[in-house]
Amino acid sequence: MSNPQTTPTRNNQQETQLNRTRASLRQALSWYSNLRRHKNHPPDVELQASLRKELEILKSTLDKLDQNVIRIAAFGLVSRGKSAVVNALLGQKILQTGPLNGVTQWPKSVRWTPNNDGKVQVELIDTPGLDEIQGETRTLMAFEVAQSADLILFVVAGDITRTEYQALCELRKTQKPLILVFNKIDLYPDQDREAIYRQLQQLGTGSPKDRRLQKILSEDEIVMVAAEPTPLEVRVEWPNGEVTYEWETPPPQVDELKQKILKMLNREGRTLLAVNALIQARNAESAIAKKTLDLRRSEAEELIWRFAQYKALAVALNPIGIVDILGGAIADLALIRSLSRLYGLPMTGYEAGKLWKKIIVSSGGLLLGELGSSALLGLEKSASAIVSLDSPSSMTAYAGAAIAQAGIAGYGAYTVGHAAQVYLEQGCTWGPQGPSTVIEDILNQIEPDTILYRLRQDLEQNLGKLDN
Repeated sequence: MSNPQTTPTRNNQQETQLNRTRASLRQALSWYSNLRRHKNHPPDVELQASLRKELEILKSTLDKLDQNVIRIAAFGLVSRGKSAVVNALLGQKILQTGPLNGVTQWPKSVRWTPNNDGKVQVELIDTPGLDEIQGETRTLMAFEVAQSADLILFVVAGDITRTEYQALCELRKTQKPLILVFNKIDLYPDQDREAIYRQLQQLGTGSPKDRRLQKILSEDEIVMVAAEPTPLEVRVEWPNGEVTYEWETPPPQVDELKQKILKMLNREGRTLLAVNALIQARNAESAIAKKTLDLRRSEAEELIWRFAQYKALAVALNPIGIVDILGGAIADLALIRSLSRLYGLPMTGYEAGKLWKKIIVSSGGLLLGELGSSALLGLEKSASAIVSLDSPSSMTAYAGAAIAQAGIAGYGAYTVGHAAQVYLEQGCTWGPQGPSTVIEDILNQIEPDTILYRLRQDLEQNLGKLDN
């Protein structure tokens, strides 16, 4: 478990994390945008066109990172006051609000300059209501916003409804930190307000039946606000004794929410920015790899069969058993690197060796057993060759061992090739500067009692590590 750090140390660590994240994204853009990835093949127009979206995601993510922009998106059902919460944080009424449902038709973003250390900029995003009639397109768009957001504000205005609960569970899948904003508290008597607040807190503690929200929502991430208080009628007594009544709007009550956001930004804002950028980069790179594999699957199958045949033939003809094992391993490594070159995915010889070991170990003992059988058959074949190749019985034993060993070697190469395809779908996410590697390093440095620390387990489970 990490120890609490001083502010200067924390700032230096976050700056290092941001620099590593930038390097990771620049490496990915350099690789996937460069035509050298097709140097052994003619330019694949279809592939390049299919990767345009992912390359744009990588570029926009890097631009956001270079600008140090934290995106905070407000979600909720209609008439919960999402736009009012954004306006209250801004300190001025920029976004339209009103009593009618669906005032916000499309996501709108506004730059916010809070009183923080100036290391990050903030972009507040207002989204359409998640339950609008005929709003399926807007709902889908809202969740696309959630994917690019760094922090989510989920606005409610009372007891949470089933629809709101389902929306919260869907947002949880984005693995983004979340603050639950209980708005319009001025409409409730103190006793009712506290009762609702306690019910909302139970979402953070997790009920025995359902703990799906516990990882992203603690009691500390539930805040009560009155973003746009209802006007109050006040009695005015004039010097001449006349009494009139006027309507007066109290100031917004959002200080607690603002302070919570500022505390989060100062303590882990840049780490949050780095992790979210890496998650987007990892997803984009995985999509690039998957599309590449799909378009070149037939070529890969032919390559795997060719290596399996060559490996089987070489093992059958070689009389020295120990060389069979070493040569077979070298052939498997060559197959892995040839597949990566075919797909245009980066892989060094060292990484190919690590992948080969992962495949052998994760095969459930199948390939290890085959290696052992191949070793025994290789010794039998060597012994038959030493005794005498002129002896018919020795020749028969040699041929039998060679054929059996060749079959095992060929099947092993075929298995390794197909297993390598699965791992290659992760692209270069597990290289030294790959996003998965950098995410893992950052997660190991996260301090306790932070939003990201509570998300750490889920993030680690979904990294798609080669160790799994």
